Amino acid sequence: MRDPTLADALVLGVVEGLTEFLPISSTGHLILVGDLLGVNSERGNVFHVAIQTGAMLAVLWEYRARLARADAALWRNLAIAFLPAALLGLAFGAFIKAQLFAPFPVASAFVAGGLVILWAERRGRAPRVGTVEAMSALDALKVGIAQCFALVPGTSRAGATIIGGMLFGLSRRAATEFSFLLAVPTLVAAGAYDLWLHRSLFSAAELPLFGCGLAAAFLSALAVVRWLVRYVSAHDFTPFAWYRIAFGAIVILTAELGWVDWTAG
Repeated sequence: MRDPTLADALVLGVVEGLTEFLPISSTGHLILVGDLLGVNSERGNVFHVAIQTGAMLAVLWEYRARLARADAALWRNLAIAFLPAALLGLAFGAFIKAQLFAPFPVASAFVAGGLVILWAERRGRAPRVGTVEAMSALDALKVGIAQCFALVPGTSRAGATIIGGMLFGLSRRAATEFSFLLAVPTLVAAGAYDLWLHRSLFSAAELPLFGCGLAAAFLSALAVVRWLVRYVSAHDFTPFAWYRIAFGAIVILTAELGWVDWTAG
């Protein structure tokens, strides 16, 4: 394995931005693309987490006016939803990275997550909560618990929170927008914590690398955020489910047949 170059940073930044807010797992895509590029070193894995901040900045920019006038209830709900995954991540993050940050577990989670989305969409229950502002503290806690499943790479933070929110009674739009907003504390905390733990691996020389990745993630995520809000007003997430199943199956099949060495460096 080698460390990322500027070209790698650009590719990984675009992959992060395009996948962070869709229910298809940004971490899973970064691990798989990183394996294909041969950059999943320890430094490369920290880089994956750090560039998620670029996607978070896209949410802050898109929702800046709404956040500026948000009431205390929204901030309370975001704090409540953030805590479960934060606590579990602190407790089990190192174990998860050591055991599950590999192509086969990620591909398996892709398939399993796709099946869950298909099941959730076929339930077809009428939503109980129409907007983010109408969410209660209990609604936020339930979404926060759902986000814990995203600690498994390949599950998808967006998928866990959006589909979880819908199962708990949120409308498709409310679940999607709350997932966007919840990404802000989640991604900032994850990126800052990982960089702090591995600060000895980096120097000022890597600033252009991070800058390139962050910028690419910001621009591509901004496009996805704006598109997805329009998309959910008239469509469901079934196409993403089939994408997950097909993509995961291809990774497993090509690895088993020896066509692609997903762990080549």
